[in-house]
Amino acid sequence: MSGSDLLGDVYVKYEFVDLSKPLLFTFSPAGTNLQEHDLTDDFAPWGYHLAQKQNVNIIAFQHLGKSNWFRSRNLIFFLEQLSTLLSPFKCRLGYGLSRGGFAVGAFAKLLKLDQVLFFHPVSTKNTEIVPWDNRSSTELAQQFDWQSEYNDVDLGHAKGYIIYDPTNKIDRLHAKRYPQLTHLRVFGMGHGTHASYLTKFGFYKQVAVDFIRHQQIDIAQFRLQTKTLRLKEEYYQSLNKANASSPHRLALLSTAHQILADEKEEHVQEHQAKIDIQPLIDVALKHQDEHPNDAIQLLEVAQQIVPDDPLVEHKLKQLE
Repeated sequence: MSGSDLLGDVYVKYEFVDLSKPLLFTFSPAGTNLQEHDLTDDFAPWGYHLAQKQNVNIIAFQHLGKSNWFRSRNLIFFLEQLSTLLSPFKCRLGYGLSRGGFAVGAFAKLLKLDQVLFFHPVSTKNTEIVPWDNRSSTELAQQFDWQSEYNDVDLGHAKGYIIYDPTNKIDRLHAKRYPQLTHLRVFGMGHGTHASYLTKFGFYKQVAVDFIRHQQIDIAQFRLQTKTLRLKEEYYQSLNKANASSPHRLALLSTAHQILADEKEEHVQEHQAKIDIQPLIDVALKHQDEHPNDAIQLLEVAQQIVPDDPLVEHKLKQLE
C-alpha cells in the first residue's frame, strides 16, 4: 500500500510493506527549495528510497519552500489524526538531520516513537528556550509560531542516538537538550553545507542503514569508522573547501583538525607499537655476512617502523 498527499506546505509520501516490520518516519533537512510544481509522481522525499531499500514501512515528509520548519496547522492536524492509527506497528523509528531532526524530536512523543537517530539536530527555534542559537536561520524561523504545541523537543519514551560535532558550539548546546539519547561525537563533522562530503564517504548512509535494520548502532564499529574518516586529509580538504566563505566555520574546522592531527600521531604510534619487527631483524642478522647491503636495507625498514628500537640502531652502526 502506498500513496502521497499535500498538507499545505508539506508533502507526505508513504509505503507500507509489512505490519510486522518497523515503521520509519523521516523529515527533510534544510537545503532544498522545492515547490508544488516539482512534485511529480516519481518524486521521493528525503529518506524514502533508503527505507525502501531496507524493506521497511516509511512515512516521509518533505517541506516545500526554503524556510519551512514543519509548523503548519495542516501538518500538525494530520499527525495528530495519524497518531491514533499507528497501533498495528510495534516498532516505530524516527530519522532526521538538522531541521528534519527538529521535526522528529518535536513529534516523537505524539507518534510514540521507540527509537530515533539524529545528526546534529536543532531542538527548537524558540528564542526564549535557545537564546544562544544566533544562526541566520533562527531569525528567518521567527515568522512561524513557536509558542503553540510541538515547538520543542519532546521525545516521550524514545531512546536512540544523537551524532554531532562537539567543536560546533551551537550544535553542542542543542545536543545537551537530548539527555536520554546516546551521544556520539564526531570532531570536524560540522553542520550544514558540507554534509554532501560526508555522504561522499558513505558516512550517513551506513549509520542509518544499521539503525533501520537493527534499531541500534554498533558503537565500537561506529568509532572505528569515524576514526578512519577523520584521519583522511581529503576529509578536511573537502570541509574547508565547502566552508571557504565562513571564517567562523573555518576556525572551528581548524580547531578540530589540530585535535585530530594529534590523535592521528597517537594512532600511528599505537599502530607502530603493535607491529612485530623481530622477523625483519632475524632475516637481516641471518644474511648480514653474505649480503650486508640487503641486511642494512631490512634494518632501515625496521627502523622506520619502530624508530627508537635499540637493537636495530646497534646493528645498523655495526654494519655501516
